[in-house]
Amino acid sequence: MSEKRRELKLTSRLESVEQAAAEAERFAESNDFGEDVKSAVDMAVREAVANAVKHGNKLDETKRVEITFENRGEAFEITVRDFGAGFAVEEVPDPTNPENLLKASGRGILFMRSFMDEVEWSNHAEGGMIVKMLKKRESNLDF
Repeated sequence: MSEKRRELKLTSRLESVEQAAAEAERFAESNDFGEDVKSAVDMAVREAVANAVKHGNKLDETKRVEITFENRGEAFEITVRDFGAGFAVEEVPDPTNPENLLKASGRGILFMRSFMDEVEWSNHAEGGMIVKMLKKRESNLDF
């Protein structure tokens, strides 16, 4: 049975990363998204939720991570919100720059951008960060 939208509210702990990934997979399967989409979404959801838990909410279990999965027809949309202080994505060091190769920060952003077709970050009006990601269905063209 397919559903168009699923919302989750998870506690800010590392176990929530696995829970979010499992829910994303179930949502993708119920909406007939293919293996390429499921694989990309799995990696991106893990990164986004891990970042929200660790960097956004600082592992504060009194704060939650809100996740929305939405079937946009030709794309799988994911929104992840934390309740932390926020950050400016353009200020995160580029991990592909040789001077940053040994730095730990920035890799999650790079991974999300690599796996997904669209990724954008914004500050929520009531606090926290939102990352919105879109993965398009694979094309059904026969050559």
